Amino acid sequence: MSKLKVVSEKSLTNNSRIMGLLAQLEKINSEPTESDTARYVTSKILHLAQSQEKTRREMTAKGSTGMEILLSTLESTKDLQTTLNILGILVELVSAGGGRRASVLVAKGGAQILLQLLMTVSKESPPHEELMIQIHSILAKIGPKDKKFGVKARINGALNITLNLVKQNLQNHRLVLPCLQLLRVYSANSVNSVSLGKNGVVELMFKIIGPFSKKNSGIMKVALDTLAALLKSKTNARRAVDRGYVQVLLTIYVDWHRHDNRHRNMLIRKGILQSLKSVTNIKLGRKAFIDANGMKILYNTSQECLAVRTLDPLVNTSSLIMRKCFPKNRLPLPTIKSSFHFPLPVIPVTGPVAQLYSLPPEVDDVVDESDDNDDIDLEAENETENEDDLDQNFKNDDIETDINKLKPQQEPGRTLEELKMYEHLFPELVDDFKDYDLISKEPKPFAFEGKVRGPIVVPTAGEEAPGSSGNLRKGVAMKENVSPKDEVDKKPTLMDPGKDGVKDNDRTLQQQLGDPNRTSSSVHGLNNDIVKALDRITLQNIPSQTAPGLTAGVKKDYGLPFSVLTCTKVCPHVATCGNVLFEGRAVQLGKLCCTGVETEDDEDTESNSSVEQASVEVPDGPTLHDPDLYIEIVKNTKSIPEYSEVAYPDYFGHIPPPFKEPILERPYGVQRTKIAQDIERLIHQSDIIDRVVYDLDNPNYIIPEEGDVLKYNSKFESGNLRKVIQIRKNEYDLILNSDINSNHYHQWFYFEVSGMRPGVAYRFNIINCEKSNSQFNYGMQPLMYSVQEALNARPWWIRVGTDICYYKNHFSRSSVAAGGQKGKSYYTITFTVTFPHKDDVCYFAYHYPYTYSTLQMHLQKLESAHNPQQIYFRKDVLCETLSGNSCPLVTITAMPESNYYEHICQFRNRPYIFLSARVHPGETNASWVMKGTLEYLMSNNPTAQSLRESYIFKIVPMLNPDGVINGNHRCSLSGEDLNRQWQSPNPDLHPTIYHAKGLLQYLAAVKRLPLVYCDYHGHSRKKNVFMYGCSIKETVWHTNDNATSCDVVEDMGYRTLPKILSHLAPAFCMSSCSFVVEKSKESTARVVVWREIGVQRSYTMESTLCGCDQGKYKVKRLRTPTRQTF
Repeated sequence: MSKLKVVSEKSLTNNSRIMGLLAQLEKINSEPTESDTARYVTSKILHLAQSQEKTRREMTAKGSTGMEILLSTLESTKDLQTTLNILGILVELVSAGGGRRASVLVAKGGAQILLQLLMTVSKESPPHEELMIQIHSILAKIGPKDKKFGVKARINGALNITLNLVKQNLQNHRLVLPCLQLLRVYSANSVNSVSLGKNGVVELMFKIIGPFSKKNSGIMKVALDTLAALLKSKTNARRAVDRGYVQVLLTIYVDWHRHDNRHRNMLIRKGILQSLKSVTNIKLGRKAFIDANGMKILYNTSQECLAVRTLDPLVNTSSLIMRKCFPKNRLPLPTIKSSFHFPLPVIPVTGPVAQLYSLPPEVDDVVDESDDNDDIDLEAENETENEDDLDQNFKNDDIETDINKLKPQQEPGRTLEELKMYEHLFPELVDDFKDYDLISKEPKPFAFEGKVRGPIVVPTAGEEAPGSSGNLRKGVAMKENVSPKDEVDKKPTLMDPGKDGVKDNDRTLQQQLGDPNRTSSSVHGLNNDIVKALDRITLQNIPSQTAPGLTAGVKKDYGLPFSVLTCTKVCPHVATCGNVLFEGRAVQLGKLCCTGVETEDDEDTESNSSVEQASVEVPDGPTLHDPDLYIEIVKNTKSIPEYSEVAYPDYFGHIPPPFKEPILERPYGVQRTKIAQDIERLIHQSDIIDRVVYDLDNPNYIIPEEGDVLKYNSKFESGNLRKVIQIRKNEYDLILNSDINSNHYHQWFYFEVSGMRPGVAYRFNIINCEKSNSQFNYGMQPLMYSVQEALNARPWWIRVGTDICYYKNHFSRSSVAAGGQKGKSYYTITFTVTFPHKDDVCYFAYHYPYTYSTLQMHLQKLESAHNPQQIYFRKDVLCETLSGNSCPLVTITAMPESNYYEHICQFRNRPYIFLSARVHPGETNASWVMKGTLEYLMSNNPTAQSLRESYIFKIVPMLNPDGVINGNHRCSLSGEDLNRQWQSPNPDLHPTIYHAKGLLQYLAAVKRLPLVYCDYHGHSRKKNVFMYGCSIKETVWHTNDNATSCDVVEDMGYRTLPKILSHLAPAFCMSSCSFVVEKSKESTARVVVWREIGVQRSYTMESTLCGCDQGKYKVKRLRTPTRQTF
């Protein structure tokens, strides 16, 4: 082959030129020829690769053989210049175009060929410098793209070759730089890292980074990155600690901090911090860091960096290191078990309670100082506002993949004879209504055509119709067949449902079934028709002029009776200060502001020693709140601590504030500021007061007498606050109580604060939370209720607090006490509040409180207010809880129009809808949603009337009364999560679940399977309202087994109700819904009712504790009326 032939190719296009050159190179490989020809061809290819991106793309394009030809030539050639040319070409290819081209080179076997070439070149004495530079440069680029690169390098003996090159050429920076880059890649493999450490690589890196010098900063940067990677090995970290390198790193960091005035070498400073971060992963490294005064050094340097925003990476990394090295402490408690004890009738054989009872004494006092620090958790707590959607990231190993387990299989569980114990809870199935005063005095033929002629019309959540409140208050006229005498005798209450306001297109399902000639046999088809109708409910906005009051619903808690008893005592600021409300068992109001009501105008204040009656001007409307009734109910509520006080918000009740509350925007850097203040505690220990001001474990604690110290109390229903320690003058650490018969589940709080001064910023730190993240990092604020504000006609809970964040702290518990759980550290909720009134009494809560006594009061008010001629309302006792409180069961439907046979038959054949709520006590929003559900179903809203006439609602509004009463967050008195007991509930330990499941099993046994089951919950880490359901097909699909998924045939009806809600409710988010069945949820109500009972539409409905990020409520909080309306 002549040179003339090569030159003639200049006339061809660029693409043809490179392809022609590669073809010639391939021919050279197959035929022995002169080395100068290969040298010439490769030099031409190198020139094109250096000058034209088009050439580089062509050589690495899909289907191109250019890379194979180059590697084949590199492997076979003996010519030095040809080798250098090819290496130069490869450098050009991998240096541009991102990681894709490096991946192509790896896929073609380039890593192995280059490692073999490295071995060959290293045998020369001395090795060719340029070859070594080129080989190391390419390997450093492609190594991270090869998952087995570390193993290949170790097998080929490349580790020591690179290490020795660095040792022998420390002054040759051009050679050392690519060698260090490759050492960094080697060190990503833990075995390689240990092997290099044994050969002195750690000591070598410290020789390179040495004292402060701005010369060769590039070499130092790479050396620091390599050192940080090497020190991730515990063996290397221990070697560094033994040689005193922690102190050396701190000294170097301080030098760079002082000299780098223009911040041009921030990457070097960060590299030093990364090395410190790696070495402090072990206990010895953390101790060496503390001994070298590292906390103070990093604290001072990071504070000096705060003024320069570009130095935030240094501040954040310093903060992470200091938090990790902050000595772990146990909580300042005698035990992390609950302050209250309840003896169980039966001790479980397995599970968390059994483990708790088997723990050796004082095991929960042990602090785990192992080397298993989880940096991932700390690094996740950054300053960005990207909220993790933890529940949507399903782990394949948690998804149920056994089709046989996924298929619903109705299991009787108990025999029909056993289930007959529930017959008395279903009187609606047998009652003939002969003794009832029904709407129609004369029997009327039942009108039914046997098919549904039109859909049920469901109004969307639009604006309230004008003038609706008047219609609601007066009630609506009865049907024409009701005599005038009946109308006189009938009470015009709010709960009287009317029918006249409904237009023809709004008729209920039954009103549309009209054929007076049909016989009673047609009734049997009604049930199936109604079930089918659920899947075709019309979603439409009802114009206000069409049906006045249709979308208004029921007004909530307006017109609260606000009479306040006069307090003549001089307030000594003790927890028992208050007014005894009835004789016998003393129940008192919480501490009142006995210095008088602070009015809007101080000139109108006539007395500073007594509390005058205060009234609230609110819109006229119904109320379910009655303070006197509440007190009577509290007398019969049984708590483990035997509470004798009543919190003012629960006694007064509350109304929503008349203003919107937007989601709080967290200021930048607030978390690291709070963490820095926590670190100051260790550095400046003499500034810490460390004084206990409230303690449930020590009833003899001394109540502070100073006027500037806050007083606390939580000894009332649903209250939770265990201990308070004053840290600084206006800063307090708060510790929550564990769930009873448990040593964890800390999140719910509800407590009273008094003795404050206006205009002072008080910081509150709740230091023993457990969840790894919280909506407090994404705009959520705690709730506060001010008694002074309530007495000034503003009785509402409001969101308060600034500088709010949620982060991991330095308190921990042993893994044994934690039940082997990962993540043994606690988390802190911190917030700052400035109170507007002097010596006010304020209440703080995790969410709007809703007590068991409040539920009982609401149910009594609903029962007394409803119209028994039209609404069938029945309140039964499902069972008694472990502490002897009754668990209410509510039945709501429409009364039959008469006791004529077909009307009774239609009544009995209505499908059941089963609802439950509040299995987790801390999820109080579930109770507010349930309250709205009950009020709506009992209202005179035409759609509510349609629902009553179409379905029978069986409702267990509070599945965990004991947990709610005693301030638990998740468990019942058995110390177990009741929503994990549905598979095999124990009647002695989980009576509410046992009997709720029994009700469902009874309905299945008598062939009256509920059409829908829905369990109301609250969600602490996500926004909006959404549902979890059960689907075989979607579960299998998430396992990525598409073939199996295609074979599954499934009715899609489980998606109907969520789709309806997504159209009706602005707060509902369909994209957050999930229908995957996970193994970890197999014992929840949703899955068990679907799998064992056979209810296809079985759901968990989750409501956010924070607010919405979509629709009309976007960046707004869901207040209690909004939750109820939903």
